[in-house]
Amino acid sequence: MEDSKFEVVAVDGLARLGYLKTGHGNVQTPVFMPVGTNANVKLLSTRDLEELQAEIILSNSYHLAVKPGVDVIKSLGGLHSFMDWRGGILTDSGGFQIFSLRKLIEVDDEGVLITSPVDGSKLFLTPELSIRIQRDLGSDIVMVLDQCGHPNSSYLETKDALRRTHAWAKRSVQVGVADNQMLFGIAQGGMFSDLRRMSAQYLAGLNFDGYAVGGLSIGEPLDLTLEMTYETTNNLPRDKARYFMGGGSPDLIVQLVDLGVDMFDSVFPTRIARHGTALTSYGRLNVRSSKFKTDKSPIDMNCDCLVCRRFSRAYIHHLFDRKEVLGGTLLSFHNIRFMMNLMRRIRESILKGSFKLLKKEVLELYEQKRDSNCDVVGNDRGFNTG
Repeated sequence: MEDSKFEVVAVDGLARLGYLKTGHGNVQTPVFMPVGTNANVKLLSTRDLEELQAEIILSNSYHLAVKPGVDVIKSLGGLHSFMDWRGGILTDSGGFQIFSLRKLIEVDDEGVLITSPVDGSKLFLTPELSIRIQRDLGSDIVMVLDQCGHPNSSYLETKDALRRTHAWAKRSVQVGVADNQMLFGIAQGGMFSDLRRMSAQYLAGLNFDGYAVGGLSIGEPLDLTLEMTYETTNNLPRDKARYFMGGGSPDLIVQLVDLGVDMFDSVFPTRIARHGTALTSYGRLNVRSSKFKTDKSPIDMNCDCLVCRRFSRAYIHHLFDRKEVLGGTLLSFHNIRFMMNLMRRIRESILKGSFKLLKKEVLELYEQKRDSNCDVVGNDRGFNTG
């Protein structure tokens, strides 16, 4: 692990502009990483992602270890070759499955026994095995195995999970990653400020290449999300990348950037796209609404993506009305483009010292209460994402 793999080049308050040096090119930060859990971003090809100017995506090493299996991917040249992706890849360790599949797991200090919800197969995942899996996958950024608790867990339960997470982090460092990989630690601590500070300070002492803020945005109130994030980032090294796991809505991202976070991932943009909701410079738009049946306008007049250049709201409304998969594909493409443009605007605003103005603009559009049809929210002006 080397200190030179991340560089901050400008700041605006706590917001940071920088770049992360991966084995597959430099990644500009703040950055949003589309989620490709099973080696694909749903409904999008890697060619789409290249056109959308994504620089790094996320995959899940646990799910890939179950299907198709690490040996299969390794025999085909590693994860980049397997999915024909030339950009960066961050692989999650399987720690989030301790939270999301908690009825299908058994945890002890050695590791976690996970029963697959797909085929019922069992995998005993240890910190060491998780690292070896990710080494074989050949991802650019490797995440340590951690225990992500429930937001309602008691102080004693959270502290015990944190003890285990720290022990697993130390074991992961001892295993190590390949020369062209980075290893990130994951700070936990639930909804308790002192545990958040303790975790960040402990992990800082292990000198990871970067650090994640884990165990948040899982159902707790927003003010608590922001408070716990600050308690974490404020105690992490200034010269290392900071990654908020699972943050993907525009309003949340700008608030987290304002706390010094550099990296984000979420299924949010593609998931809502598959259900007919677009992210636009005017707020959210529910294209399934009957008011768009004859609307010749593009999804977003301020967007430069292929979907907005070629297709109308009426056509995409028709696709969803007839349950055509293409509707979800087109909105997924648009939503990822929106996120890439938003992140570019965030980076530009940090460089110009105007990030606070952009943050205010985004919050005015995305924090307002949506109407019953979840149609466009915000003013008629919107903001320029081009």
